[in-house]
Amino acid sequence: MWRNLIQEFFGELRKQKLRSTLTLIAMAWGTLAVILLLSFGRGLTTTMMEGMRGGGDQVMMIYGGQTSKEFQGLSTGRSINLTKEDAYLLHRSVPGIAYSSPSYGQGSTQLRSDYHTTNTYMEGVAPDFEVMRSMFPKHGGRFINQKDIVEKRRVVFLGNEIAEDLFPDDDPVGKFVDIDGLPFRVIGVMQGKMQSSMNNGPDAQRAIIPYTTFETIYNRRNVNMLLVRPSHPDRQMDVREGINTTLASRYQFDPEDSQALSVWDFIEMEEMNRMVMTGIEIFLFTVGFFTLLIAGVGVANIMYVVVKERTREIGLKKAIGARKTHIISQFMFESVSIAFLGGLIGLGISYGIISTIQSFTFDEGAMEFLLNPILSSTVMVLTFSILALIGLCAGIFPALKAARLDPVESLRYE
Repeated sequence: MWRNLIQEFFGELRKQKLRSTLTLIAMAWGTLAVILLLSFGRGLTTTMMEGMRGGGDQVMMIYGGQTSKEFQGLSTGRSINLTKEDAYLLHRSVPGIAYSSPSYGQGSTQLRSDYHTTNTYMEGVAPDFEVMRSMFPKHGGRFINQKDIVEKRRVVFLGNEIAEDLFPDDDPVGKFVDIDGLPFRVIGVMQGKMQSSMNNGPDAQRAIIPYTTFETIYNRRNVNMLLVRPSHPDRQMDVREGINTTLASRYQFDPEDSQALSVWDFIEMEEMNRMVMTGIEIFLFTVGFFTLLIAGVGVANIMYVVVKERTREIGLKKAIGARKTHIISQFMFESVSIAFLGGLIGLGISYGIISTIQSFTFDEGAMEFLLNPILSSTVMVLTFSILALIGLCAGIFPALKAARLDPVESLRYE
């Protein structure tokens, strides 16, 4: 049976070359639209999420604020100035915190090597900062460790771009760089990363030193911020509540005072961005789906024409004993086959376009975000599910019409 269906299908394609070609082109174009729109949408989502995590992977950044409510006889307008001890207090007291670090910051810090002098934003942090900010070292280097903290070592970890500026033709690791006139040994250089969310500039241009060294040199007590990361995103709200309660008790402010602390929550931002990007993907899918649907209408019209042209053939088959199921299966098979054949052509063209784009390397910027299509198995399964649905819908009514034809009247049809 299947062999006969296949032979009849390709025989019909050969007889009606122009019509078949135009129908296949329409299905291929619709498939191309769906796959490219979904692939570029998925690529944009992935790149945006990766860029956001480059600035903070599931991190909460906590800043001191100013009280706006009276509390136990204390007036409003009191400044909440956080210290390094608060980072360790939170880590000990709040269940669910996996990583924590204080962060001191210094803008316009001068860095000078034998090759170049530049200014940047420098931070004094703890070892956990590496994971929270995705500042992983290149091969041959390392990030700040606990011994650097304890011994207040003059060591520095450099962003990849500032390292290139300071040591354009040399490996920075092990070399010395002057920071505000004091010599520091370079212990590592950050791997290049994508970063779309940042404060005080990108990490690629940053210098990182132990927070104890920063305290000693700049005589700073209050930190710029505290960074914490929950052990799992599901613990986000519990951790935030624990942070607020713990610091409210330490600094004597109302836990309901929203102005006393400011929290930049990357978990919350990630969820919001994911919702926005999902909406964009749904929109792109809708556009591609309707493009493919229009091609499916063309297939349905073609199948109606085919039924009309083959009326005598259908009548002859029914006259010699062909059942309705055979007639229906014949036209349903042809409709679905046209949809899948056009889909395969569209898939091949899509794969070629996506592979070509992926072979290019784009500098950081808008092109890096927009031209990063991802042809996933989910996109392919979804596309061919739509093709199957359209093929079935386009063929069912013409097939039923063919099955209902009276064999006597069909044989008289001219």
